[in-house]
Amino acid sequence: MIPEKAPSAVIVLAAGAGTRMKSRTPKILHEIGGRSMVGHALLAARSINPQQLAIVVRHERDLVARHVADLDPAAVIVDQDDIPGTGRAVEAALQALDAEQLLTGTVVVTYGDVPLLSGQLLAELVATHEQEANAVTVLTAVLDDASGYGRILRGDDGTITGIREHKDATEAERLIREVNSGIYAFDADVLRNALGKVTTDNAQGEKYLTDVLGLAREAGGRVAAVVTADRWQVEGANDRVQLAALGAELNRRTVEAWMRAGVTVVDPATTWIDSSVTLDEDVRLLPNTQLHGATRVARDAVVGPDTTLTDVTVGEGAKVVRTHGSGSVIGAGASVGPFTYLRPGTVLGESGKIGAFYETKNVTIGRGSKLSHLGYAGDAEIGEDTNIGCGNITANYDGQNKHRTVIGSGVRTGSNTVFVAPVTVGDGAYSGAGAVIRKDVPAGALALSIAAQRNTEGWVPANRPGTRSAELAQAATTDSSSTPASTEEGK
Repeated sequence: MIPEKAPSAVIVLAAGAGTRMKSRTPKILHEIGGRSMVGHALLAARSINPQQLAIVVRHERDLVARHVADLDPAAVIVDQDDIPGTGRAVEAALQALDAEQLLTGTVVVTYGDVPLLSGQLLAELVATHEQEANAVTVLTAVLDDASGYGRILRGDDGTITGIREHKDATEAERLIREVNSGIYAFDADVLRNALGKVTTDNAQGEKYLTDVLGLAREAGGRVAAVVTADRWQVEGANDRVQLAALGAELNRRTVEAWMRAGVTVVDPATTWIDSSVTLDEDVRLLPNTQLHGATRVARDAVVGPDTTLTDVTVGEGAKVVRTHGSGSVIGAGASVGPFTYLRPGTVLGESGKIGAFYETKNVTIGRGSKLSHLGYAGDAEIGEDTNIGCGNITANYDGQNKHRTVIGSGVRTGSNTVFVAPVTVGDGAYSGAGAVIRKDVPAGALALSIAAQRNTEGWVPANRPGTRSAELAQAATTDSSSTPASTEEGK
């Protein structure tokens, strides 16, 4: 159901302290699915295109306001004063919005700690409210355990007569399973007039928003409900147990949605995908894979098992196995892993390779180049079709500054080569095993740094008598037909 026009405003309530979280982080800033709870709430609110969006804050006001401003710079930040209660919070927001332009039409009220609420359900609430010309429309759900929720009171004709907060409910009222989600669509004039009459005369001394419903009925308005069968959309998170449950449910829905969109997820139970991740058809995710942030995986790529990627772009047909990566780009047809650490700024070209036990950072690797095993490449640029040997590293830090290494195309480096930056290796150059490259290497040159090898005959029997090595050496010497003198390589 789509509303005929956008609501005049959405008000998001986010002033609570959230003490049951037992955290220095405000409750609504705790994350699930790679986004804060209030981030989810703002996204749902914006999806119905309100003319204005306000968020009411109080606890850790500056921290929350900065976060909201980063997510939605156009949102109006409203401070709740010392008068407690949701009614006062909405009243403060209404006054702030009215100061800019008097609101008319539909005003939606929702919460910053209901992260699974969808824009689709909010749109249904608004559409029902406007099509039925209601004074108030409340979103409700039927729960097996309604403890802690306000109960929906209905008359004999099924219309809503009020909402009773759990703390104020009688024993009979607490048996009611239909609960108030705290999410409403109001006629702006009805809301404004009723809030002026709401008092704090209740067990908690709070100005309840729920009292507006009774006042609206007394004024002759119609109060109705939209009942959702999806209880998760109205579930809030007051502690970390509830937060984890909501996170697991959000991930289940996210993973299922991607599978229905053409992604193979071998083990959904161990696969975690943030709400902000993008996957193409025919991507294959293996067990224990976690995809976070702005990660994007192209068609036919395989990721996992045991892989965590944050803000990583994976090209078409690439393979990433047992890898921890962030802020990196993996080209089409490239391969990474196993046991690879991609740090921010890593760019691996098409058909390239970063192999086992490799760490990279701030490095660009050209098409078809291979860094196969046991090395480190940082602050470097590597050309195309270059093969970096086993155990190679770029020594990029002199204790005060980072320096760059530039290695050309078609280069072949021997095992355990060390590039002492800043240094440049030309196209088609080679290095010998164990080379320490301190000076630029011209194109096509062979770079060697070899110390003469010296063998001291008889050293082990003389210096390690009685050891197994000495026994074997003595036996080998005895069996030898001749005993050469000490030699030095090259002589």
